[in-house]
Amino acid sequence: MADLLNAEITDVDPATSTAGTAPDTAGTAPKPVPEGRWSQGLEWPAVLWLGMLHVGALAAPFCFTWQGLAVALVMSFVTGCLGVTLGYHRLLTHSSLETFPMLRRFFAWCGMLAGEGPPIMWVAVHRKHHYFSDQEDDPHSPRHGKWWSHMLWMLPRHSTNDWSKLYARYAPDLLREGFMRFLNKTFLWWQALVGAAFFVAGWLIWDDPMVGVSVLVYGMFVRLVYVLHVTWLINSATHIWGYRNYDISDDSRNLWWVALLAYGEGWHNNHHAQQRSARHGHRWWEFDITWIVICCMRTVGLAWNIIPPSKDGASADESTTPAP
Repeated sequence: MADLLNAEITDVDPATSTAGTAPDTAGTAPKPVPEGRWSQGLEWPAVLWLGMLHVGALAAPFCFTWQGLAVALVMSFVTGCLGVTLGYHRLLTHSSLETFPMLRRFFAWCGMLAGEGPPIMWVAVHRKHHYFSDQEDDPHSPRHGKWWSHMLWMLPRHSTNDWSKLYARYAPDLLREGFMRFLNKTFLWWQALVGAAFFVAGWLIWDDPMVGVSVLVYGMFVRLVYVLHVTWLINSATHIWGYRNYDISDDSRNLWWVALLAYGEGWHNNHHAQQRSARHGHRWWEFDITWIVICCMRTVGLAWNIIPPSKDGASADESTTPAP
């Protein structure tokens, strides 16, 4: 474990690093959103879901308890780190490691509880993003506007046929798994069930209905809004600001504060350069919490076939971003 945890990718020479040499997109005028993205109107379920979460989070100042805050912090790690960054991203999308089937399903379930969509949808969209990164068909490039890349890209409506084609093209492996299809069909039911469980547990454990309300508001609404925006910062901020270790064709960058918030995902230029690597921090100071979790899993026999960064600085392995 120590070798995996401490090894620095020393061949990324600061003298040849592209930090500061890539085009700065922060002040670039955005291109129009590709024609046809809004042709079918709004995705009203997404609009209502995101709107409800943000409105619910506004109740936080009026029902604060330490119990509610503690649940929010724990669940942010469970759903944000174990669920999204480890489960959805490094495990399901990029196959950066292997683990036991039941643990794989547990991570997928945790990722679904982050509120970012069911696993097949998330993986398909992300693989498409890698294949068309910062090109016209990228689902969420800042080249079409900062707010578009942050969250507006989710609001245009897509038909059932559109989604079916996307899944078949970019996530055929997950479509073959019955458990992943089950999570896709029951996404909203799980959110309601967990929310109700938080309220009831808070009430019964502390014998106070107001604690139940606090645990619900902080454990669901505040936590979901936080995890969502942290993930969205990867789509937006890390394609606009930061430095680059690798000179690649897209706008991806390494942004330290997003890396801290997003459990290591903010070292985004490293990730786009070597997509299948389980480790996103390629320098000793590029702290990657999710990588530490993976190392701990390996130590106790819960992870194997872990893909490390390439020491020769090789470009991305496109095996997880299938051609359309």
